[in-house]
Amino acid sequence: MSSIDLSGYVVTDKYFGAPSIEIDEQRERPSPHRFVQGKFAGTSTGFAFYFPPKEFYQGRMFQPLEGGNGGHVVSFGGGILGEMFQRIAMSARLGGYMVESNQGHIGDDYDPIAGEDPTMYGHRASAESARLSKHVAAQVYGAAPHHSYVWGGSGGGRRSPLCLENAPDVWQGAMPSTSGGEIAEHGNTKRVKAGSVMSFGQMFNVQRLLGKEKIIALADRMAPGGSGDPFDGLTTHEQEELASLYRQGFTRGNEFMISEPMGQMWLWTSLADALYAEAPSYFENFWTKPGYVGFDQPEAVMGDLINQKCTVVRTLSGRQLNELPEFAGPEFQTMRILAAMVGAGSEAYDFPYAVEIAGLTTGYRLGTGIKVLTGEAAGRSLYTTGFGGSVFACDGHGDANVLRFRGVKAGDEVLVDNRKFLAYCYFARHHIMDEPAFEHLRLDGKAIHPQHPVPCMSPLMGVCYSGQYKGKLLWIHHTHDSSVWPAWGTLYHRAVLQAQGEQGAKERFRIRWTEYAEHGPYNMVPAEPNRVASTRLIDFRGITEQSLHDLVEWAENGIEPVGSNYSFKDGRVILPATAAERGGIQPVATATANGNVRADVRVGDTVTLAVSAAVPPQAGTLVSVEWDFDGSGKFPYRHEGIDGSATELTLSTTRSYDRPGIFFATARVTSHRNGDVDAQLCRIETIAQARVVVS
Repeated sequence: MSSIDLSGYVVTDKYFGAPSIEIDEQRERPSPHRFVQGKFAGTSTGFAFYFPPKEFYQGRMFQPLEGGNGGHVVSFGGGILGEMFQRIAMSARLGGYMVESNQGHIGDDYDPIAGEDPTMYGHRASAESARLSKHVAAQVYGAAPHHSYVWGGSGGGRRSPLCLENAPDVWQGAMPSTSGGEIAEHGNTKRVKAGSVMSFGQMFNVQRLLGKEKIIALADRMAPGGSGDPFDGLTTHEQEELASLYRQGFTRGNEFMISEPMGQMWLWTSLADALYAEAPSYFENFWTKPGYVGFDQPEAVMGDLINQKCTVVRTLSGRQLNELPEFAGPEFQTMRILAAMVGAGSEAYDFPYAVEIAGLTTGYRLGTGIKVLTGEAAGRSLYTTGFGGSVFACDGHGDANVLRFRGVKAGDEVLVDNRKFLAYCYFARHHIMDEPAFEHLRLDGKAIHPQHPVPCMSPLMGVCYSGQYKGKLLWIHHTHDSSVWPAWGTLYHRAVLQAQGEQGAKERFRIRWTEYAEHGPYNMVPAEPNRVASTRLIDFRGITEQSLHDLVEWAENGIEPVGSNYSFKDGRVILPATAAERGGIQPVATATANGNVRADVRVGDTVTLAVSAAVPPQAGTLVSVEWDFDGSGKFPYRHEGIDGSATELTLSTTRSYDRPGIFFATARVTSHRNGDVDAQLCRIETIAQARVVVS
């Protein structure tokens, strides 16, 4: 393995000092590659390059951007995420190597010199890391890449379009997914405003008001074969807040996730101190002035209030939460998952991630602030991302994000206070954006409630979108994403139309909607009482890889990818009912039980389960249809004789149930671009469900 020479590299962006390499070694996990890690002098920017064996290289570079705020040099290249997503191997299958960077900062800390410059974190650090990778690839492979692609989801989806817009010399294509943000003129350096800041508070409020029992009942009414009435059994205030949540874009059919928010609370923890510092008047007015719920309707919040000093019993690491038997219960599941993601196989897995406290009696705990009052960490403020009993997992901004509960000892005193969070639950009423999602909070163009300035996202989220770029952009968005709602997937489409017009959008933009996909893999999603997540959500990894293939063909060979058709009304993305009308690459399926979406039967009765499925034009053929009969996620029955030749199928089977209950019979339908029934990769899934009520 010959050494790499960086002496001839000249930075394009003069902010960056000379690059240096800290690690250069061969690694076998998560798949074979040469690993190169280093940094740019005088900056916080670190980079990591992953070069698979030379026989895979076809002259391409792929750069996945970490979600959230970024801040880690290695995320998809190692640890838990590396093993889960296997993106080095996927880059190799696509004929390229992989690039990562910390996107200009360490953790949630800003670069000491760049400070709050959003251009650094939105695209400049990623661009200079990519340029350097090409210099290194020329030495490793004998030739620099001829085409480069940037992509990512969530926060990585937020920033990958910025890379294509602002560094056209670096990338020829981008594939952002599940993100959104404000639109401004090309070349802007403005921090972005995003509806998620307001709308997540709305979701947390519905979670708080309804509680888990009512949310489970709501999810059941909105599931296949339910009444379809979301408001049944709710109080007037609960109905109003749920209706506002829907109008702001929360998806129908995924209401269970209101009770089990995954990563959304991270946004509150990262912004809470900044929101208060920038506009303390809102948090004070909420409790003290007419026009705010805290003053006008104290009964809506006072029962949940916490403002109490408590004592630390112990701190707990992500490893302890995942490995100690005392935390194996379902009340700790979300906390365990997020702890594993934060650690991601790094030393952070053993950091004090959570704290157990004594003395807390009542009150609403999610989102609650925990401020350390005594001891080595006195003054540090954190906010609750998840809890179980008296154990609180927390996060915060800046040093608090990096340190968590380091330095906290048993016996230290903490202040547990949720007054800011309860005010945040009504944030959307008082911070409305000029977006369709907030029109219901206006009358005749004027806000209904007292208003405060809409806050900006962290500079780590980059600048505003312009929709102006030269390459190709394929946007992926999920219909059941509870972290980045479907409504937000329409924003960039609108930006491209404004900047480039219909013809420019046709030449350079496509959007693909993925039905029944959450923000992350379904194995990270808690089970509902009557069905596990794999029976109501799909594995979208095949769609991701096939879409990257299609982006490459579009950018390099001019083969246009098929986009999805959709409409948008009342905060809801509506997909056409048939595959031919909908387009995209995902099959469309419907299921029935005894001819309807719901069958009421008795124990032992025979139930006929049928599924009709079709693949959109140019998207391949059907290769598999399986059934899960009871919501367990086992899918024990598979229809025989499917040979990959058909684009449409109607199939049926029978089943009887030996016990009373409510069962969701789920058909999992899979297609493949080439009709390969044995293919393990690029399998495109959808699901269809019918409800069987057995008495």
